[in-house]
Amino acid sequence: MIGKLSGRIDYKATDHILIDVRGVGYIVYCSDRTLASLPPVGQACALFTDLVVREDLMQLFGFPTLAEKEWHRLLMSVQGVGAKASLAILGTLGTDGTSRAIALGDWNAVKAAKGIGPKIAQRIVLDLKDKAPSVMAMGGTVAEATGDAEAEVIEPIAVAAPASTAQADALSALGNLGYAPSDAAGAVAQAACEDPNADTPALIRAALKLLAPKG
Repeated sequence: MIGKLSGRIDYKATDHILIDVRGVGYIVYCSDRTLASLPPVGQACALFTDLVVREDLMQLFGFPTLAEKEWHRLLMSVQGVGAKASLAILGTLGTDGTSRAIALGDWNAVKAAKGIGPKIAQRIVLDLKDKAPSVMAMGGTVAEATGDAEAEVIEPIAVAAPASTAQADALSALGNLGYAPSDAAGAVAQAACEDPNADTPALIRAALKLLAPKG
């Protein structure tokens, strides 16, 4: 299994790139959002990858974060959702947007992705809602290419994504307080949606208010 590639971009296409790793070129399919975030041709990049193997096909899919790779794996597990549909969702919503939509049961947000109809969107939310907390807890580790411009292979480093980290920390705190993972994930997702720049303490306070008994 090829789990990560670090190298130089030889070319970009509309749905994939070619990464040169020590003279070996790997074709890696990516979402529109990921392709837009990558550096120009000739520069270094690093991507986490997922290898799909079928009788007549082998394809690599690339992701800037482990959380996005995990969402791709989970989306692909839903009946009727293939790689193209998964990349469309992640390209439209991003990792945090996908987490929020599924944690909140917002299938209309999922339906906004190209090629995703209402039935598939509802099935995705229903099948994956209980799995959203585990992905949100990953916090969003980003593969960032660094290194000498003349090096053969560029080693990636891990960089924390602040918004994702705050949500992961808030989710962990609510879990320690005894809240069910799905309830905590929904509250944190709603709090983050209302205030995207909220830090961990602010998210916890807002989520606790949302979780408080009504009436």
